[in-house]
Amino acid sequence: MLIQVKGLWKVFETVGGRVEALKGIDLNIPHGETLAVVGVSGSGKSTLLHILGTLEHPSKGEVTYSENNVFDRNDREIAAFRNSEIGFVFQFHYLLPEFSALENVMMPCLIKGLDTEQARMMAEDILDKVGLSQRLEHRPGELSGGEQQRVAIARAVVLKPKVLLADEPTGNLDLHTGEAILDLILMLNSEYGITSILVTHNMELANRLNRRIRLADGKIVDAN
Repeated sequence: MLIQVKGLWKVFETVGGRVEALKGIDLNIPHGETLAVVGVSGSGKSTLLHILGTLEHPSKGEVTYSENNVFDRNDREIAAFRNSEIGFVFQFHYLLPEFSALENVMMPCLIKGLDTEQARMMAEDILDKVGLSQRLEHRPGELSGGEQQRVAIARAVVLKPKVLLADEPTGNLDLHTGEAILDLILMLNSEYGITSILVTHNMELANRLNRRIRLADGKIVDAN
């Protein structure tokens, strides 16, 4: 089992009081699965994704990757694990506007310490894979919304992570472009075995994945 979540709670202390975003989540995710996380706004979907991606620490419970509790590590070790093992895609692409598509995709490689030429080769290869070999030197502002999201996906998977976490990756796109982005994610899952977990409101897209779980009030209320 790649990811095991046991008794996961997340509590936020706010000015308005205590908010329990997750309430005892148990979840097993095998290698290579595509999983949709659905539910209404405020149900805990993004919080779960952020904890799976080590962007947030749980208040209680365990998250293990290959039977190792990731939160037993120190912050530096967690950051290194996140950069090499987990790719993120969000509703907004968060590309650096002053850099080209190629330079944006090279960033995770350079952060990991790879030399510039190796980083360039890896970035060119994955951009070709996502159909952007003719757009390497274009900056984000010169790309369409779908192309921007393709660059964001290329950046997320350039290091061949074990897991891709996507939070409403098609939310800002029209239906046709959104379907093309999901096609790309499924292709990368099939070709590289990247376990893919998507938060989405789009049930048509969710139904194309291997499995779906629905959250409500911080709990899993349906899984199929």
